[in-house]
Amino acid sequence: MFAIDYQDILAKVESIDPIAYGKTRNYLDGKVTYLSPYISRGVISTKQIAESVLNRGYDPKQIDVFLKELAWRDYFQQVWMAIGDQVNLDIKQEQDGVSNVQIPYAIVNRNTWVKAVDDGIDRLYQTGYMHNHTRMFVASLACNLGKSHWMLPAKWMYYHLLDADWASNALSWQWVAGTFSSKKYYVNQETINRFSGFEQENTFLDCSYEDLKERDIPKGLVDLIDLKLSTDLSKGEKVSINPDLPIFIYNFYNLDPNWGTDQPSNRVLLLEPSFFQKYPVSPKTIDFILQLSTNIQEIQVVVGEFDQVFDSKYHSQIHFKEHPTVLHYKGMKHQRDWMFEKVFGYYPSFFKYWKSVCNVYFEA
Repeated sequence: MFAIDYQDILAKVESIDPIAYGKTRNYLDGKVTYLSPYISRGVISTKQIAESVLNRGYDPKQIDVFLKELAWRDYFQQVWMAIGDQVNLDIKQEQDGVSNVQIPYAIVNRNTWVKAVDDGIDRLYQTGYMHNHTRMFVASLACNLGKSHWMLPAKWMYYHLLDADWASNALSWQWVAGTFSSKKYYVNQETINRFSGFEQENTFLDCSYEDLKERDIPKGLVDLIDLKLSTDLSKGEKVSINPDLPIFIYNFYNLDPNWGTDQPSNRVLLLEPSFFQKYPVSPKTIDFILQLSTNIQEIQVVVGEFDQVFDSKYHSQIHFKEHPTVLHYKGMKHQRDWMFEKVFGYYPSFFKYWKSVCNVYFEA
């Protein structure tokens, strides 16, 4: 489902139909791009995608929806950069109505009896992908009907996603749960049917929004499970450094094959156990990043902590891309590519962020 070769990935970028995307993205069979795993892993950037599409002659107003949806990823990343580990806490207000810090067993077991949801979870387990609208459906069931705090369900979904991006994932769950938005997001069966193509009736979601908000936890979501998620990292190579060359460090969020290619270099994919202990991912995701790393010539895969692998004698040679998860790296920090680099910092809502983008980039 997801190509590995970099040229094949670029071909996917060139095949984007941004107008069809804007019209159909909310439908589970809509013309979505399937590029999120490559964006999250830093193989391609939001800026690169936007420029590719705009260079084909589209007016920004024509593809407003596409550009906005792409910009959500940059927005979430900038929130994470601004607030750091506070992204792991309820941001704007505490989650209302929480009754547990676990996750409904029916969700983990893909047995909610809501076909679009169960099919979406099954697809997640099989492929590492879930449509964004399905993610919202699942989050609403877990947090707003099952009354689970958002954290464990969010970690469960992140664990299985090939496009695992803690900023996008955690903040989207908080948006649904009402801790990073002004209200909770609810979904009923009618809405799910409209966007999924199913014609299902007589589920616990088959009621009005008013009734949905007032009801007790549905019987199908009462049973809970406490997950212990972990990542097993096999031993990587023993790093071999040419002291006469710079060292470019790659990681879970940076697998850019075009970075620093203008000079011979030591290239190291650093997998830190402490990072994966904090943000565990599935074996499928680890395998995906190892496959993607083959696009980077002569890369060495190293399992270990930064300070254990690179002592101070290497710091002057090291290059890395900034990210909230690499604040402990030492060396020369490079900026990531952003769609709208003149609009930076914390914005309390995407609406305010996008308004600033429009004022700077799109207003006459």
